[in-house]
Amino acid sequence: MSDITIYHNPKCGTSRNVLAMIRASGAEPQVVEYLKTPPSADELKALARATGEPLRALIRTKQAEYLAQGLYNPQLTDDQLAAALVATPVLINRPIVVTPRGTRLCRPSETVLDILPQPLAQDFVKEDGEVVRVRSS
Repeated sequence: MSDITIYHNPKCGTSRNVLAMIRASGAEPQVVEYLKTPPSADELKALARATGEPLRALIRTKQAEYLAQGLYNPQLTDDQLAAALVATPVLINRPIVVTPRGTRLCRPSETVLDILPQPLAQDFVKEDGEVVRVRSS
């Protein structure tokens, strides 16, 4: 079992780039395709806590479902928001990566570099051709 987990959407370029960076670091993560197997409400709340951000930070606010479900309402509780994310997993922002060094919503994709157990050995080229330079220690 891997010590890295990525909550992944294979249709998302950012998510694909993050997965490729994890693999380029020499790790093979546990891949959770959250649209097929969404995390539970408790898991979502725990992920948010682990990132140090409010649960709202894990919501894709540009999805039509966000407005349709009234999730912009600041009076909604975390329990209500988490229930909405479980019921409509397309609202979960991605990718979320969990490693022994921390948990992050990896947007932009380079955010994953802060929590990888092993750094990239060489520069990484994203799908769009942008180069992510290896960080020197």
